[in-house]
Amino acid sequence: MTLRTKIKQLFTAFGISVVSLGSYAEVTFDQGHVRAMPPSAPNTAAYLSLSNQGDKTVKLVGVRTDIARESQLHTIIEQDGVVKMRQIHELTIAPQHSLTLSAGGDHIMLLGLKTPLTLGQSVGLQLQFDDGQTLDVSLPVMAIGAEETHHQHH
Repeated sequence: MTLRTKIKQLFTAFGISVVSLGSYAEVTFDQGHVRAMPPSAPNTAAYLSLSNQGDKTVKLVGVRTDIARESQLHTIIEQDGVVKMRQIHELTIAPQHSLTLSAGGDHIMLLGLKTPLTLGQSVGLQLQFDDGQTLDVSLPVMAIGAEETHHQHH
């Protein structure tokens, strides 16, 4: 193999890596937090904002974390005058749009916490998308109501 062939292969591999990074970076993490709960609470919720900078619709289809037995996407519905939480299987982010997961709306449930969470603790989540891409994010644990104060400073 000649030096010219090796250099050509190297640039081809670099080009493929850049293309892969470009598609990976189409969904960006803006901000978020995990709700602090009393130590006896077995579950909590995560809230965050994502932006789709790409030109294709992207679907958030799953979440993984080491801090809980299970992670689920949830929404809030009103049925017969009663507000209920329901598991859903995907959340869609249109091209050039954002998705905001918040209390009282779509959110991530962290079920079966392995240990109690503490204020300020950093919680790692791996967001999973329908195209096989993943996005690792780190969210601080914040007290109920603290998120409003946090957002006012941005």
